[in-house]
Amino acid sequence: MSEAPDSATEARPVRLREALRQARIEAADRTGVVVDLRDAEVARLEILNDALDALFNEIPGQIDLFDRGISQGETPRLWIDVVAHVVMGRDKRQYRFVQDTRNGRIVLAESHDIAAIVKAVTDYVARRMVERERAFSVTHVQALPADDKPRQRSRVWPFVLGFVLGALSLFAVAVYESLKPITF
Repeated sequence: MSEAPDSATEARPVRLREALRQARIEAADRTGVVVDLRDAEVARLEILNDALDALFNEIPGQIDLFDRGISQGETPRLWIDVVAHVVMGRDKRQYRFVQDTRNGRIVLAESHDIAAIVKAVTDYVARRMVERERAFSVTHVQALPADDKPRQRSRVWPFVLGFVLGALSLFAVAVYESLKPITF
């Protein structure tokens, strides 16, 4: 008889509560791995960010094109400016420097080596600064010369003209009404 209860406990199905507990433990383990991977990505991006300090210290203070920082979203990114950022590749050890364009995202550089990514970011920053200089030089060339001042239109004359025309029309209506014969 002692064999029957042992076989009954072995054949008994796992309780739902125990299955839920096991599923939660497995989910926590997976989440822990994901968090560890994300922390590793952020740490690598912080190392790259530190390597870029020398470059960004050379940029003049009046140039505000670049806004560098690490975003801690689902996919951590090291932002260089509004359209360019560094993200970790699929293997989480490879840096991928990408730029968002109207036609989609393009990869500017991809490497495991921090020095290669720093070089690519340096080239990108230099190109952006040259584009900025060209935009400002075109704007200054198209500006009017100092001796050709644009005429400023007065806002007073249209008001005065409207006032005079309104007064004359009221006077004309009053004269017209006074010339009508009075009928009783």
